[in-house]
Amino acid sequence: MRLHRQSHNDPKKTEHLLALEGAKERLHLFKANLLEEGSFDSVVDGCDGVFHTASPVVMIVDDPQAQLIDPALEGTMSVLGSCAKVPSVKRVVVTSSMASVAFNGKPLAPDVLVDESWFSDPVFCEKSKVA
Repeated sequence: MRLHRQSHNDPKKTEHLLALEGAKERLHLFKANLLEEGSFDSVVDGCDGVFHTASPVVMIVDDPQAQLIDPALEGTMSVLGSCAKVPSVKRVVVTSSMASVAFNGKPLAPDVLVDESWFSDPVFCEKSKVA
């Protein structure tokens, strides 16, 4: 498994991953820049599948387009561009940010199931200054 983490140089943020069974042999941490085209070329080279799960999550923003939407789109396009260059990649899974479901005014509790019926309510986000 190859894993990109922005803070992979901080041992406290990766030690739990490296402690997993088989991690020393199978887990490889890479440093790449989501906003730099081609930054993931060497990371995805030789992979059969890629899971892109990263998206900027900033709770308070002045400019949602510049601080959230543009970086999310550019980062996703960067990863997809790298995947398109590599013949070994057969499947790509792109997941959404938790921001798409977390801000809707509904109470979150351990017994609440969040599924495709949840979405962030733009009116709620605007009122609460979340976005």
